[in-house]
Amino acid sequence: MFIDFQSLDLFPTTVSEVIFNLIISLICGLLISFTYRLTYRGPNYSTTFVNSLVLLTMITSIVLLVIGNNLARAFGLVGAMSIIRFRTAVRDTMDIIFIFFSLSIGMASGVGLTMISIVGTLIISIVILGLVSFNWGYPRRRDYLLQISYNANMDTEIVMSTLLSKFCKKVKLVNLKNIGYGEELEAFYHVMLKDNTKGDKLLKELNDLDDVYNINLYFDEDDANAPT
Repeated sequence: MFIDFQSLDLFPTTVSEVIFNLIISLICGLLISFTYRLTYRGPNYSTTFVNSLVLLTMITSIVLLVIGNNLARAFGLVGAMSIIRFRTAVRDTMDIIFIFFSLSIGMASGVGLTMISIVGTLIISIVILGLVSFNWGYPRRRDYLLQISYNANMDTEIVMSTLLSKFCKKVKLVNLKNIGYGEELEAFYHVMLKDNTKGDKLLKELNDLDDVYNINLYFDEDDANAPT
C-alpha cells in the first residue's frame, strides 16, 4: 500500500508544466515585491529584501516540484534545510508577513494551483494596499517624547508651560537634568498633542524663545524613534 501511494502522480513533472509554474511564481513574486515597495513605511528599507521576495517565491515552487509526492525527498529536504542557520534578524513585523506571503504563493505555484496563486496574490495585495492607504493600523492617539534644552529661568519656564498647555492634552515630565556648568537644563516630556498636525507649530514657537536652543519631538513607529 505504501509503495502504491509513492507511485501516485499527484504533481506536474513535464518540462512545460515546470516552466509554466515558475513563470506564474515569478509574476506573483514580482507583484508581491511591488506591493511591499508601495506599502513599506519603516526606517530600514532593503533593496535586497525586495529582490529576495521574488526569488523566495520561485525557489519555494522549485522545492515543491522537487518533493512532488515522494516522502523520501520530503524528509531529505527537511534534513538538508535544518543545516542552514538564518542569522539575519527581521526587525519589521510586515517583513515576516511578506516572507510567509511569498512562501505560500510559491507553494501554490509549485503544486500547479495557478488560480489560487494569482487570485490569492491579487486579493492579499489589494488588502495590504487598503490597510496602508487608510492608515488602519495607526492609533487614534499618539504619545510623543519632547526634548527641550534651555537656560533655566522663571520666565522661560512659564512660557514653556503655557505653550505646552496650548498644544497638548497631556504633559508629563519624565526626566530633567543639568547638562552644563551653569543653568543649562535638558527636559524630557511625554506629551499628547491636541492635534497631531500641529507638532511643527509647537516646535517653532518653542524654538522662538530666546533661552531655548535645542528641541526635538519624537514618536515611536516601527520600533524606531523618528523626529518629526
